[in-house]
Amino acid sequence: MSRKIDSDELILGGEPRVDLLPPEVFKRRQAKAVRRGLGIGTVGLLAIVLAGTGAATYLSGQAQAQLLAAQSSTTDLLAEQTKYAEIRTAQSQVDLVKAAQQVGVSTEIDWETYLLAVQGTLPASVVIESVIVDSASPILLYPQPTVPLQGARVATVDFTASSTVLPDVPAWLNGLTTLPGFADALPGSVTLDETTGVYAVAIKMHVNEAAYAERFASKED
Repeated sequence: MSRKIDSDELILGGEPRVDLLPPEVFKRRQAKAVRRGLGIGTVGLLAIVLAGTGAATYLSGQAQAQLLAAQSSTTDLLAEQTKYAEIRTAQSQVDLVKAAQQVGVSTEIDWETYLLAVQGTLPASVVIESVIVDSASPILLYPQPTVPLQGARVATVDFTASSTVLPDVPAWLNGLTTLPGFADALPGSVTLDETTGVYAVAIKMHVNEAAYAERFASKED
């Protein structure tokens, strides 16, 4: 037979469904839990900050130590360099002298050797009697021709040669073309001395830069 249970009837051993604690107690518990979490988070953040600061301080110390070591090494090197200051000064002076030599003789032509070469191109019966040389200098450009078909030049040689036979001037000019630095040559007058029977020939020859002696030219050039 079934029995109807009244909703107001007291049930022993059942699950309590009413919490008589005031709401303020639950709020305090929740606030305490939140504070505990914030405290743990703050401690963790502080630990991270301290670790980062320590690492930065360590790296900064290492960098400072390396900088001091580099500065000390630089100071040592400068001190060593001062020991060779006189040598460097002497070397600079030597280099300056070498540069001055190269500039000073940049337009030099060994005229004694060159004129002997000119004599060597002439027939045996021909002798050079007089020579006038006009050449370039290291500080002035040599005047260049304004007449067509004349080559660039760095010097002019005016010489007079004597011959006991009627000179073959074209053959003389062909011989001159074999000289180093030959630019061009212009024949002048041919005169005969009736007393001695000797012919005199005037020739103007231009010389280009291939005739330079280059005594102090560097090997790299």
